[in-house]
Amino acid sequence: MRRLAGIDFEAPATEVARALIGADLQVDGVGGLIVETEAYDEDDPASHSHRGPTPRNATMFGPPGHAYVYRSYGLHWCLNIVCCRAGHGAGVLIRALEPRHGLDAMRQRRGLADPRLLCAGPGRLAQALGITKAHDGLPLSGPPFALSLATLMHDVRCGVRIGISLAVEQPWRFGLVNSRFLSRPLR
Repeated sequence: MRRLAGIDFEAPATEVARALIGADLQVDGVGGLIVETEAYDEDDPASHSHRGPTPRNATMFGPPGHAYVYRSYGLHWCLNIVCCRAGHGAGVLIRALEPRHGLDAMRQRRGLADPRLLCAGPGRLAQALGITKAHDGLPLSGPPFALSLATLMHDVRCGVRIGISLAVEQPWRFGLVNSRFLSRPLR
């Protein structure tokens, strides 16, 4: 799948990460506005794909527009969207959403009521949306996923990625300016 919701998933990860800001992402009707992303590429030492394909990261080398789901620190599932051409090894981590659909389900899954904390961070987001390893490799072009084009122009700021120890200087984190739903403020 090359294009979905007006986004060219064969474009470089940084372009896809920026283009996803403001898009509406849902999993089985639960989700909201994407407000924060991070780009990763096989040439990037912080990327899972940097050392080539493995059983864990094989999905990153698959067709663009598919979900790449992995466990972070053995605790939290994280949702990425594969991009660039098949065989390249690049993706976009979905770091935060502004919850808009299925808030009751999110609250139940997360065990809290504050909408600001439901999807502010990749682990929280995956838990709120019910993301598991079963979603790994699924196309975003059909159920359980629904991805809709951003309906408004959004002011997007980029900054350094967070939660990594390699290539921390790369300005490959993108966020919606003035969103109160970011995992952390953009510097």
